Amino acid sequence: MTIDVEDYFHVSAFDGVVPRARWDSLESRVCVNTERLLQIFDDYEVKATFFALGCVGERFPHLVRRIASSGHEVASHGYGHRLIYDQTPRAFRDDVRRAKALLESASGAPVLGYRAPSYSVTPRSLWALDILIEEGYRYDTSIFPIRHDRYGIPTSPRHPYVIHRAAGELIEAPASTMALGPMNLPVAGGGYFRILGYEWTRWGIERINRGERRPAIFYLHPWEIDPDQPRLRAGFLSRFRHYRNLDKTEGRLRRLLSDFRFGPMASVIDTASASAPAGQPVLALPYAW
Repeated sequence: MTIDVEDYFHVSAFDGVVPRARWDSLESRVCVNTERLLQIFDDYEVKATFFALGCVGERFPHLVRRIASSGHEVASHGYGHRLIYDQTPRAFRDDVRRAKALLESASGAPVLGYRAPSYSVTPRSLWALDILIEEGYRYDTSIFPIRHDRYGIPTSPRHPYVIHRAAGELIEAPASTMALGPMNLPVAGGGYFRILGYEWTRWGIERINRGERRPAIFYLHPWEIDPDQPRLRAGFLSRFRHYRNLDKTEGRLRRLLSDFRFGPMASVIDTASASAPAGQPVLALPYAW
């Protein structure tokens, strides 16, 4: 169970709608929504991994402390929610280094995991994996093995594996998909959980668990359980993806927690470390900077 701790105005779809200079002036709802998730997890005795934005941890360090003190893992979502392939390697290094330091200071624990905003490790940003290793991250969960207009590496392995790079090793835990013929179909949570409905997610996770005998990795954002959040002006597709079925998410999440057992990423990563086959870089593409 994983949560990407960000506010409703941080999402990539609103990059051209809400200037970053206005972020601090907007109503923040990330604390109250994350607290609701913490209570839900307490209700079902679930521990999760919270991939927090560094800028959230900087503004609300008490929220990061609250997550950690509740027994959940704190991991990094980067500092400023910038897509990796829109950054230079130097800017990306500064971003993940800054986030790691802030989150470790607030949580009092090492930050070992990273998830890119909008799964933006793609064929044109594989260089980011070396930087993550160099900056002390042990695992990454930023690759989505599907075709999408914003992200995806459809040729990526579908289950956790070890990536060997010149800088060292990194465990990659891809977003969960279900193989159907030559296609990988998303069952990982987020918008797919809200838009495609509960039965789709339940069926996909059961197929991964029982048919493939592998764990599924589920993700959600705090704003996805908040139907009362302010509405921002954006294009039709962005509004559809962001606002569809917000009022149904909490009920579906509670049902999911009743139907399946969940734990933090550490449990998946420990299994991957011990048993996943070693792999070469996800795609053998040259890169330089």
